Amino acid sequence: MNAESETARDTEGHADGRGDGHGVRPPAEVAVVVIGYDDAAHVTDAVRSALAQGPAVREVVAVDDCSRDGSVGLLERLSASEPRLKVIRRRANSGGCGTPRNTGLDAVTSPYVMFLDSDDVLPPGAVDALLAAAEGAHAEVASGLCVRRELPSGREVPWQPRLYALHAVVPRPAQRTRLVHDTLCVNKLYRTAFLRAHGIRFPEGRFPYEDVVFTARLLAAAPRIALIPDRVYVWHVRRSEARLSISLDRSGVENWRARTEACRQAYEVLLGAGQKELARTARAKFLDHDLRMYVRELGLRDVAYRRAWWELTRAHLAEYDADDWARNPAAPGRLIGRVVLASPEPCDLPRLRELAARPARLYPPYARAADGAAVWSDAIPQVLLEPLRARPVRALPLAVDAELRPGARGTRLRLRLHELYGRVAQAGPETVDVEWRHRDDGDVVVRGPSLPLAPCAGVPGADETAGSAGPGGSADPAGRGGSAGRGGSAGRSGSAGRGNSAGPVGHGRSAGSDGTWSAETAVDLLPLAAPGVGTWDLRLRIRFRDGASRDVTAHALTGAGLLRRRAVPSARHGVVLVQPYTTHSGALALRVAPGVRGVLSVVRARLRRLLH
Repeated sequence: MNAESETARDTEGHADGRGDGHGVRPPAEVAVVVIGYDDAAHVTDAVRSALAQGPAVREVVAVDDCSRDGSVGLLERLSASEPRLKVIRRRANSGGCGTPRNTGLDAVTSPYVMFLDSDDVLPPGAVDALLAAAEGAHAEVASGLCVRRELPSGREVPWQPRLYALHAVVPRPAQRTRLVHDTLCVNKLYRTAFLRAHGIRFPEGRFPYEDVVFTARLLAAAPRIALIPDRVYVWHVRRSEARLSISLDRSGVENWRARTEACRQAYEVLLGAGQKELARTARAKFLDHDLRMYVRELGLRDVAYRRAWWELTRAHLAEYDADDWARNPAAPGRLIGRVVLASPEPCDLPRLRELAARPARLYPPYARAADGAAVWSDAIPQVLLEPLRARPVRALPLAVDAELRPGARGTRLRLRLHELYGRVAQAGPETVDVEWRHRDDGDVVVRGPSLPLAPCAGVPGADETAGSAGPGGSADPAGRGGSAGRGGSAGRSGSAGRGNSAGPVGHGRSAGSDGTWSAETAVDLLPLAAPGVGTWDLRLRIRFRDGASRDVTAHALTGAGLLRRRAVPSARHGVVLVQPYTTHSGALALRVAPGVRGVLSVVRARLRRLLH
């Protein structure tokens, strides 16, 4: 495509970039670079999804990183019948994704290029939508929505949905700093000449999280960016595969070392290009996203991993300056980071896990310094929690205990809301809405009753003395002496899934100012069993007297008789197998398997896990 024809198209073509006003489509303009290594099971699906985009795709460059499983043979057979497909086989494995992407980029002849991994696919219309946006906005980059599809369940989770809620054109990345949060390289269409002119390439060799550095290099070059809400990339997440993808394999501490290094390089690239706000945002993103994700999993690792992880994290955070910590000081990631910096050894891991949850939960103890200031703990008083006092109640990291007891006579859910330095009593908690959300299909929701929150009498100072009721504590797990379920008959007439309200017990406006509020209800298993075998996450909405509300998850209490699998008789299903459990972040969830077939499927799945 010569420069003259490109200029004519920009000035005379329609804004959507699809034709010249006479129904004639523009020439093929896009190259799709597909990379793969030992992925014969999926690579042809990825290539076919690129070819199926239609005439806008001029070429598909498939780069095989020296596979040993016959991937190249499959690609070459496909190329025999598809002239747009070019297959490149590297002579030596690079150990990462950056080198094969660079190889493909060097081979591209089209004005635009995008990248595709061998185990993912492009949804129909993705290239057309991105090309129309790029040409219509005269943008060097067009970016759209990526969805993470969990397999085999098919559950889809959008990646950075806030960024792609609406069509938008960003003249310079500094005008929308949230672009830093989308570190993916695969949901974007790039003007090839722009990448080459600015020398924007991926890190070579074995460099996990290479797209973090590539994205920083891209933003540092200040491209004009078009954003679209269209789905343009499907990221397949296969957690049960024998060989996990580089980003999913977080079992070794080297993965964390690689991530911190990629984030450090991204910061330096942006700062070196004079993009100070983007650089600050990159560091904030590390605290809010990367740090919280790994802290949620830290309890699953052995002692050696935890110590190495803690040391690496302290070294990385030591590079942050005062301005990095001063912004939004009450944000969960910043509080976690301050605790890690303050303690030479791993500490308070259960409590940090709760704070890393989404939404965050700050669990007891709620310590105070000698002057009354709110602090993390008596052992780490230098980490101040005073900024929480200025935070609106809708953004507070409220802590709620949940206790679920399935039984033949009914399943009971007991809840307990903790005070937080007087902020909860000040706001006046009145009710809590109960909701169960299906794990694999978030649109399937079973709504329970709205329960009055009853102040628990006789618990002065519960926010400080009941700290052991939180993670790792030794308090009575059932919360005796004024904890969940002891606040009277709140919610006893309610039935989850039927929407009926419980009788009033109290409004939580005076008692409980230094303690807790509780509610209790029956859980109707029938609507939870209706979709078949599945997992349900508990979601709560706490409503306050001024009309404000806070959406939270609940910490799953552990102890005698709790979190045990039980077979509950059912008139419709005969039997329902119910398993309350705690998620990686400590929240309560519920597995339900109705009928004999459902029970057998659970048994078979457990046997498979034991055998493998």
